[in-house]
Amino acid sequence: MNNKSQLKFLLAVFLILSALSPLQAQIQRKDSTTRARRAVIANEHVLVGKDTVSIIMPEKNYGRYDRGLYNYLFIPKGHWAIGMTASYGELTTDDSQILNILKDFDFKGKIYSVSPTISYFVRNNQSVGLKFTYSRGVADLANLSVDFDDDLNFSIKDVSYYSESFVVGTFYRNYVGLSRNKRFGLFNEVDLSFQSGSSRFKRLYNNEPKDTKTTITQASLNFSPGVAVFIQNNVAFNVSFGVFGLKWRKEHQITDGIDEGSRFSSGANFRFNIFNINFGLLIVI
Repeated sequence: MNNKSQLKFLLAVFLILSALSPLQAQIQRKDSTTRARRAVIANEHVLVGKDTVSIIMPEKNYGRYDRGLYNYLFIPKGHWAIGMTASYGELTTDDSQILNILKDFDFKGKIYSVSPTISYFVRNNQSVGLKFTYSRGVADLANLSVDFDDDLNFSIKDVSYYSESFVVGTFYRNYVGLSRNKRFGLFNEVDLSFQSGSSRFKRLYNNEPKDTKTTITQASLNFSPGVAVFIQNNVAFNVSFGVFGLKWRKEHQITDGIDEGSRFSSGANFRFNIFNINFGLLIVI
């Protein structure tokens, strides 16, 4: 490289450094402003009872980058929370017809459940508690005719199903506040539940009535994220979604007084379950 080429190279380096210097200074000023703002936010406190509590929950940052995400105070330590979740569904049809395939569809069915909960906040935004669930379902199929073509048609009648179950469990719920005003928050709930119940299935088989009774024992571990919104100072509306769970289930069946034995099953659910969406209210005292 001759002297002229060296001079051009040095001039280019000088111009690049000159252009980057103001940008670097601007980045440093922005970082300083951001750190100062975060320091002010981190020092903000609210009065809870007789204690002064920081609105930012202290958390360890194990990552390399600070993404500026905060966990604001949502529900302080020392509060009790009483919740209630309920659901009800009913379907009734009379001589209905669907696409010329299903005919004379006579069905009556309903299902409902009630689930009260009580919890205590052992730490800010973290609670442990107990939940109880009672559910009951009844279905009666008086008649159903299925007609695909001349070679494939059949009818079903006089079928009934009844189920009842009791569930008791313990849970841990961790909230993440989204703002300083403590109105919106996310949460993740982990619960360990034990279920006991029974069902009864009546139908005709070869024009003879069959009656099957089943007793159910089940244990499950569930993970349910959700959203909570305070609609009043002490009343929050929440909705949760079942996304992951493990279950162990044992069933014992008796048909017409004859013991048909037991079976055991287990499984895991790693997907969003549209049948496990829960809506409820939470009262914080």
